[in-house]
Amino acid sequence: METGSINKVVILGGGTAGWMAAALLRRALPENIAITLVESDQIGTVGVGEATIPPIRQLNQVLGIDEAEFLRETKGTAKLGIMFDGWRVQGESYMHAFGPVGKNFPFCEFHHYWARAQAEGYVSDYWDYSLNYQAAIAGKFLPLNSVTKTNLPGVSYAYHFDAGLYANLLRRHAETKGVLRVEGKVGDVRKAAHNDFVASLKLEDGREIFGDLFVDCSGFSGLLIGKSLGVKYSSWNKWLPCDRAIAVPSGGVAPVPPYTRSIAHDAGWQWQIPLQHRTGNGLVYSSAYWDADQALSVLMKNLPGEPLSEPKNISFQTGCREKQWQGNVVSIGLSSGFLEPLESTSIHLIQTGVTRLINFFPHHKICDQEIAEFNRLSRLELEAVRDFIILHYKVNERTDSKFWRDCANMDIPESLRNKIELFRVSGKMPNEPGSLFSESAWLQVMIGQGVHPGDYHPSADNMTSKQLRAFLQGMKSLICSSVESMPSHERFFS
Repeated sequence: METGSINKVVILGGGTAGWMAAALLRRALPENIAITLVESDQIGTVGVGEATIPPIRQLNQVLGIDEAEFLRETKGTAKLGIMFDGWRVQGESYMHAFGPVGKNFPFCEFHHYWARAQAEGYVSDYWDYSLNYQAAIAGKFLPLNSVTKTNLPGVSYAYHFDAGLYANLLRRHAETKGVLRVEGKVGDVRKAAHNDFVASLKLEDGREIFGDLFVDCSGFSGLLIGKSLGVKYSSWNKWLPCDRAIAVPSGGVAPVPPYTRSIAHDAGWQWQIPLQHRTGNGLVYSSAYWDADQALSVLMKNLPGEPLSEPKNISFQTGCREKQWQGNVVSIGLSSGFLEPLESTSIHLIQTGVTRLINFFPHHKICDQEIAEFNRLSRLELEAVRDFIILHYKVNERTDSKFWRDCANMDIPESLRNKIELFRVSGKMPNEPGSLFSESAWLQVMIGQGVHPGDYHPSADNMTSKQLRAFLQGMKSLICSSVESMPSHERFFS
């Protein structure tokens, strides 16, 4: 498969996905490659993605977006992690805090020392050794590079922000760099006569937009990758049973916490995302266990403030396209697949999808080998994120509802089952190179959900019991001192 040179890229769809793709492609590609974005003000976006993970900071830096400007324009706040309420059992919470926990040693990670101390009767909370967690629960924030007076890693953070405002910021940035925006709705997709490529988009008003490479950011509809090219969608509902969401903003809270909340309910879970001017709320649930009225009732009873708009209902199916790139169409964002927002990965997967497209961007032709490798890497990434999200559902100990009992009893992918059992037996947690979620992330969810290591690495015996306790106590003290000296979270965005 091949075409001539790629001289014009056409992006279908705006929102966060479309404008992030436009901004990054314009930043990376030479000026002789034209970039056009087609969107219609008549078509709304899902627009509930308001929480992110730390790589968003690198994205803004690459685009030259100043952090102070970003926070001001998007009503942003800091995010140090996600608090999970009631996921193991009702009434109990734990946090997936960003950044490392404790201090790793050569050949032996910190959690092995902690596990040894637990086995010896020195009881301490694993999160005693997380700077992010201690700052989060204290309502503190400061972008420290290291724990005070040590070489221990500092604060790792992301943001909460208004996704619509962020898309507007990206649009302004992209347009000033030369991206052309075309307002209009697509009436027809014209294919090339000699192959299965898209040749042009025919707008309802008769205009025709030609391109060499098309980026499908049309959301769940998948207008190009799905409806035009017929790439099938693989469902993961057997592992991730939630298929509905209701979103509604409410008034802001004070003080503004520097973390997201994920609150487990009888047939799903609720998010709370604190922004400067409001709180983003939503309930993700399974229609096999609740109807829409039940879900709406639960959400509205658990808002942290007065609702600011009418609830928005969203239907979805977790899974992904069998191919993210077909012919001369690359799907980015919801058109390529969807994983519920439990770990705030939606915006990040847009970022990595566009970055991958840049890495494999055709020079003189579109070739099968580049497409195949792009699709292979895309699938690996999505499946790794899928397994991490399944973990939250699978290793629960709730017996109070059929939804949670069924999740605990479901079959899971072999890749995830092996990982859980290895940790349960040996305490070892190998992670694939380049994996989105670090060993620290997996450990926090495992331990938080009640999966504890049955053993520890022999290198953890290099310390005496007295040395081990002194090491743990000293680390805890250093972290507490750093947190005490931090200003409040509000100082960050005021």
